[in-house]
Amino acid sequence: ITGIQPYFDEVFYVGFDINGFELGLHPGKAAITNSSQALAYWAVDDIEASVKKLVAEGAFIIEKISDVGSGIKVASVNDPWGNAVGLIEEKA
Repeated sequence: ITGIQPYFDEVFYVGFDINGFELGLHPGKAAITNSSQALAYWAVDDIEASVKKLVAEGAFIIEKISDVGSGIKVASVNDPWGNAVGLIEEKA
């Protein structure tokens, strides 16, 4: 659809750089929550600190921090209002 080839393509995650924004796909993965089919990933400098802060503010972990290779870590939480939020840390 976009005409852009993925920069990261594994069975568990496919990542696209769309004009500096991350579009991540989880092939074969069930919906994040009962009401959410999409997950936006927000770039963070320190994913551990970010997850800890969000949990302290009332979020709960959907997917623990995972190292997906190439210096990339991802995680996802549900905020206190039930919104799924993805986090991505990319170290060069």
